[in-house]
Amino acid sequence: MIRTGRFALAAGILMLAAPLASCGSEEQGAPSAAAPGGQRLVLALSDTVNWQEVSAEIATEDQAQVLARIPGILTTLTVREGDMVTKGQAIGRIIDNQLGYQAGAYAAQAAAAEAQAGQAKAELSRVRYLYEKGVYAKARLDQAEAAAAASDAQIRAARAQQAAVGAVSGQGVVVAPASGRVLRADVPAGSPVAPGMAIAVITAGPTIVRLKMPESLADKVRAGSRVTATGLGTGSVIKLYPSISAGKITADVAMPGIDNRLIGRRVAARVETGSRKALLVPSGFVVNRFGIDYVTLLGKDGSGTEVPVQTAPAAQPGQVEILSGAAAGDTLVAAAGESARP
Repeated sequence: MIRTGRFALAAGILMLAAPLASCGSEEQGAPSAAAPGGQRLVLALSDTVNWQEVSAEIATEDQAQVLARIPGILTTLTVREGDMVTKGQAIGRIIDNQLGYQAGAYAAQAAAAEAQAGQAKAELSRVRYLYEKGVYAKARLDQAEAAAAASDAQIRAARAQQAAVGAVSGQGVVVAPASGRVLRADVPAGSPVAPGMAIAVITAGPTIVRLKMPESLADKVRAGSRVTATGLGTGSVIKLYPSISAGKITADVAMPGIDNRLIGRRVAARVETGSRKALLVPSGFVVNRFGIDYVTLLGKDGSGTEVPVQTAPAAQPGQVEILSGAAAGDTLVAAAGESARP
């Protein structure tokens, strides 16, 4: 009786274990989920624009320096950073006190020369009268005429020197060499200045975006290459500078609608450096979960398998580039019922 009960208990355990084993076997050998009934796409390599991140800043084609032309004291400076000026506008004045002394000295020389000239003319008149009366010889008359001519020459020389001092003094007016916005005016009024010293810096020419690129891009970027800048839009390269400085090449980009109130502001930019082959897919074929992108691959048996992929933004709107996780020839199935990658 006891043995019969043991056999019955063992049989019950075996009967209970059989379904569990069958269930575990089914889970272990279950195929991948069936592919959703969405749009299908066979991956293939296609041409895409190759972009390179570069540093850029808002600038102008040129900058004009306001230079001191004479030594002296900067008595006035009527502009500040950010002011707009026009070409030829007087924005300050430099005074050299020594020029006043020199002008006074030359004025005194001119007055002395005029007095001597008056005396020489009177002597010439007297000698000519006596020569006509036969008192003086012709040589005496020639001597008097030469003295009078020398006196006139001394007057002209003194007046020319006086005018030259006045012209130099006139160069003390500080004039804007170009129309634009004042970038720097950091020499305060009352400061001594020397010829060639920069008093202010003014923008000159249209506003552009200036790129600083690695020298490895010298053969890849040319006039006409497209450039995109964050917050500014799209433009094209108009000038490549023929020199390399500190391993960088410089390029100017024409971009309409640039705000020139902040010259020197740095912006993020990308420049077109040619084309390459890439795997491009519509963003509807990629699903993002918790920061990871997935695509559904269609297997040979018709089943769908979701695999993670590494993606990057594509130049074409509405598409993404698959960098890894899928290869050319694979068949993708569009995501259905889930939020596609933006």
